[in-house]
Amino acid sequence: MSEKTLFTRIIDRELPAEIIYEDDYCVAFRDINPQAPFHALVVPRKPIAMVADATAEDTEMLGKLLLAAAEVARRHGYGEAFRLVVNNGAAVGQTVFHVHVHVLAGRGFSWPPG
Repeated sequence: MSEKTLFTRIIDRELPAEIIYEDDYCVAFRDINPQAPFHALVVPRKPIAMVADATAEDTEMLGKLLLAAAEVARRHGYGEAFRLVVNNGAAVGQTVFHVHVHVLAGRGFSWPPG
């Protein structure tokens, strides 16, 4: 990825966001268009456009991303009930091409999603 994504600019503090968690691997912040009472995005510091672009080299980072998502939910009182969503491609709703996990909680969700 040659040009900085919106999320990279947030990670680099070039754009404002309500950052609610960060560690060596990722940054989490509240979604500006929440789809649930609690809606955060957990974004790896390493820019990868889509999950399909990840390699075996990214295994640890992807695992840490999921663990961070659970920690974000737990810290906000939703450790027992939350939904994680990862979109891969524009056809399924990905709008920012930098891997990210949506953490949604605070209301019921139906199945199947979408």
